[in-house]
Amino acid sequence: MMDLSAKLEIANQSDVGLKRPHNEDSTITDGRNGIVILADGMGGYKAGEVASALAVTNILFGITNGLKKLKGAQIDESTGFYNESLLIRNAITHANSVIYNTAKADPQCQGMGTTIVVGLFHNNVLSIAHVGDSRLYRIRNNELQQVTKDHSLIQELIDRGLYTPEEAHANTPKNLVTRAMGIEADVDVDVVEEAVLPDDIYLLCSDGLTDLVKDEEIHLTLSKYSANLAQTADELVKFANKRGGKDNTSIILVRIREEFSSPKGFLTKIKNRFIK
Repeated sequence: MMDLSAKLEIANQSDVGLKRPHNEDSTITDGRNGIVILADGMGGYKAGEVASALAVTNILFGITNGLKKLKGAQIDESTGFYNESLLIRNAITHANSVIYNTAKADPQCQGMGTTIVVGLFHNNVLSIAHVGDSRLYRIRNNELQQVTKDHSLIQELIDRGLYTPEEAHANTPKNLVTRAMGIEADVDVDVVEEAVLPDDIYLLCSDGLTDLVKDEEIHLTLSKYSANLAQTADELVKFANKRGGKDNTSIILVRIREEFSSPKGFLTKIKNRFIK
């Protein structure tokens, strides 16, 4: 495995906000292995905190152990995805079982769940897996693009053509997710692969940011402070808190400093694809 510590710049910040008694978000990063994980928990008293912590710790363990067994740059013939992408999907599936079984065994944790968004950098590729409405964005050539697609009631209404994005956001509760980890014994996980380029910046965030700060405002903040990712994360958290800070806000930022061993021909072949 290649050490990516010098290839990636990573900033990580999680803030309780102004209204919540405790932080139910969990974040974890491993720059050496190129792993970034963000979870936004939900449930009864502190149960969301338990769910998100179980998610990030079990997923990190699953990925780091799995990477030791993988041979780099191999593609799974049945899906067309890199084995690294399938590894993070499987790590989420296993963590889902841990959360589900914990909730069944402990009455205080009954009904707990969490969103998840995971990134794994390898071979000039970012493998992304997610469940729920925590998001991953990319900024490239000063253009911001949302890479993940929310599993939320708002997004479902938009996809069905029942509302425009503006109407859906104005008339639909923002925190209703249609998919989450730990709620059922099984979970559907969306997976995307992205070719990465030097100077790309990736943003992982919980809805504590996106419910209060518009994409255009996120873009402006990233553009203004991008020379210092730690400051950028701090400014985004401040922005959410200035808007009321009604939820926990968590942010992971990653800048691609330089290339890391792309397999020949990959950049001309890769497309954004989804598996479930």
